[in-house]
Amino acid sequence: MPTLSQDDLKTLVGQAALGYVVPGEVVGVGTGSTVNKFIDALASIKDQIKGAVSSSLASTERLKTLGITVFDANEVDTLSVYIDGADEIDHQGFMVKGGGAALTREKIIAGMSRKFVCIADESKLVQTLGQFPLPVEVIPMATRGVVKQFNALGGTANVRLKDGVPLVTDNGQHIVDVTGLKITEPLRFECEVSQWPGVVTVGVFAFQKAQVCLLGTASGVRTLNF
Repeated sequence: MPTLSQDDLKTLVGQAALGYVVPGEVVGVGTGSTVNKFIDALASIKDQIKGAVSSSLASTERLKTLGITVFDANEVDTLSVYIDGADEIDHQGFMVKGGGAALTREKIIAGMSRKFVCIADESKLVQTLGQFPLPVEVIPMATRGVVKQFNALGGTANVRLKDGVPLVTDNGQHIVDVTGLKITEPLRFECEVSQWPGVVTVGVFAFQKAQVCLLGTASGVRTLNF
């Protein structure tokens, strides 16, 4: 049996996620390379859904290009399901997200949804969050203060750059990436950091955790229920 590449695993879970899409409803769609595989798969059943709510300009563009109607979040009361990837996910369904800088909109859509289905390859499953740099969206004038607070917790915080200057999110903010943390209490951590002045969103998804994870493995798609 040929070895599946990481790209193959992303394709597998993207297709598997179609099983959670409710016909006739609007589906929540996340951001990233794995989600792009889901969007491509979603195009095959676009006539069976009402449309999508998207967490980023990039996903919106991809959805529209494939002929899928995209709604503003304010046009929709609730979503039956939100399909998105994760930078890492633990065995309770808690996640770190934001590698694609869309964490704020992702958290908003997750909060609108009755079910969060995470799609990822098996390299993203961890025992304790903190293996991947933690993204935090920050109002630019607060960046220095937020960096100092993370350093006081024992982490190393750096402003994410793009082309040598601070990356600007779809919301007009900056991203601080934090390494060196072990997030053993995700709920407490998310609650605490969210209160810091200038923090828009912290990339720990504990209150908006996944209920299901479709994990791409060498032997196929493994389903984890939380």
